Amino acid sequence: AHLTFQKETLSLYLYIQISHSVSHLCNQNNPFTFYIYNYISFSTKRTSYKMPERESTSCVVNEPRFVVRKFLARPQNEGAGAIVRRSIGRFELKYFDPFLVLDEFSVTAPAGFPDHPHRAGFETVTYMLQGAITHEDFDGHKGTIEAGDLQWMTAGRGIVHSEMPAGQGTHKGLQLWINLSSEHKMIEPRYQEMLSKDIVEAAQDGIKVRVIAGEALGTKSPVYTRTPTMYLDFTLKPGAHLQQPIPISWNAFVYVLEGEGVYGSLKSAPVSAHHLLLLGSGDGLEAWNKSSKPLRFVLVGGEPLGEPVVQFGPFVMNTQEEIDQTIDDFENCVNGFEKARH
Repeated sequence: AHLTFQKETLSLYLYIQISHSVSHLCNQNNPFTFYIYNYISFSTKRTSYKMPERESTSCVVNEPRFVVRKFLARPQNEGAGAIVRRSIGRFELKYFDPFLVLDEFSVTAPAGFPDHPHRAGFETVTYMLQGAITHEDFDGHKGTIEAGDLQWMTAGRGIVHSEMPAGQGTHKGLQLWINLSSEHKMIEPRYQEMLSKDIVEAAQDGIKVRVIAGEALGTKSPVYTRTPTMYLDFTLKPGAHLQQPIPISWNAFVYVLEGEGVYGSLKSAPVSAHHLLLLGSGDGLEAWNKSSKPLRFVLVGGEPLGEPVVQFGPFVMNTQEEIDQTIDDFENCVNGFEKARH
């Protein structure tokens, strides 16, 4: 039965990549120059894996989720000289409903992510691991997030912003893009920012967790998520064993930050840093640190939207017509892009 599930799950991620000419946008003065991806269009109504409608209410995991796919996130160039390890949003995994992109980024000044637009009805979650990043948008919002801090930005109907390193040295973090349903795609942009000291934590039996969104070890995050989401930063001491419930209807993944761990089954091979693990069906995750060093990973889960997705670089909508309108609005600085500078 497990092998059958793996085969069915594998088929969910076979997408058709369609290349489009974007020569009219590719010039050195256009913010799109850094953000032109291959055009992709697909419908998750057919490909999203829907689990039975039953939620986990206990801290005990009765049906542990097994790892059904594993990816090593390799370094690539992005923005203006920045290095990212992209695990979601790459050719092999264009979309994992409701997650559009997961990047582990590393930036050293003067590299960074200069002015670029978003209209996506999606949210970007930037979680700093080392150093600091200064964010500034064309509506006058500016701030710096440091190691352990969090910024949860709703792009909504339109925003143009930059994300640049604050100070010298290497600045590292994670950025996750979470899709929003069609009814929320054109809402006004907004921010939720939390300092490291305000992110709730819990510890038990050699396990420490920072609860960015959702709940773990009896502790809840105050962060509001339009798309129901859990985002947990776990550190396991050597010998620790984690059981973390996950709503059974959600999609979920693990991204390993440090150390080496075993996930899903004690018979599984250990997995090292920079790997993304897609989890199959079940009511939770089991993880073990069988090594002599600490293990750190994030567990992220979300409720699938089951809506069509059409993406053009930093723009993510439901139809090609909406993408065409978004490009037109951006080029003419209207409908959310009034303050954009070309």
